[in-house]
Parts: sequence; C-alpha cells; structure tokens
Amino acid sequence: MRTSDQWLDDYGDSHRNHTNKVLHWVCVPVIAWCVLGLLWSLPFPNAIRAMHPAVNWGSIAVLATLIYYSLLSIPLTLGALPLLLASLWSLDRLDHLHGVPLWSICAFLFVVAWIGQFVGHAIEGKRPSFFKDVQFLMIGPLWLLADVYRRLGVRF
Repeated sequence: MRTSDQWLDDYGDSHRNHTNKVLHWVCVPVIAWCVLGLLWSLPFPNAIRAMHPAVNWGSIAVLATLIYYSLLSIPLTLGALPLLLASLWSLDRLDHLHGVPLWSICAFLFVVAWIGQFVGHAIEGKRPSFFKDVQFLMIGPLWLLADVYRRLGVRF
C-alpha cells in the first residue's frame, strides 16, 4: 500500500499552477460536501434510521472515509474528522429546511465545482490525477489538509 506521502506527492504533480491550486481550494471542498449531500439524500432503510436518525448513506461514507484516511495518516484523519462532522451537520440543517431539495442544491454545486476543476486542469495543462487512479478522488481533500498542516508546521 502506498504511503500518504506517496499519494500526496503524486497528486501534487498535477497541481502546481497557482490558478489550478486556487480553483482546487474552492472546488474540492464543495465537491466533497456535495457527494456527502447526494449520499445523504438517498433513501435509507427506515428500520435502521428509526434506531438512530444520524445514520444514513452520508454518515456511512464519512465513516468509510475516516477508516481509509486512518490507514494513511492518523494526524490527517484527526484533522479531517471535524471537517467531515461539520459537513454532516450542515447537510442535516439544510435537509430540514423547506423549499429547494438538498439533492438539487448538491447536484448543481457538484456540476459547477467539477467545471471549475476541469478549467484548472486545462490551465495547468495536466489531466486530473483520478484519471490515473480513482483513489485520487479521496486524496484531494487530504492534499488540501496536508497543505494546511505544512503551513502550520504540523507533522503528519
């Protein structure tokens, strides 16, 4: 299995251009939030949801993400935890508002953010990393967090 440093370095190879990086700082968190929101919106067995209302496809995805991240880096996992929990909390709040369905907000923002990602890669002149390995879709958010850690001098 590759180490977190190997994943992050490889991901970073196609994210050197300043404009592409800025677009990723905006678009990657939006895409991650939208994926959780779309999963949150999927029907979930009522028998399980009745036992605990916080259990849904979005919360299960967060658990799976944390397990995957913990295999790469515990410090980065601990940094991702509050961000993922905040995402779930915000989705729960939006899901309880009346009006526009959560899934439609997430679908719209998801498409817009992916357009931003592809614009960034067009400017960079390199294909997105996930074309090499789909696991890079999970590495993008971790790459941003690792950058914050580096700037703060936190080892991971």
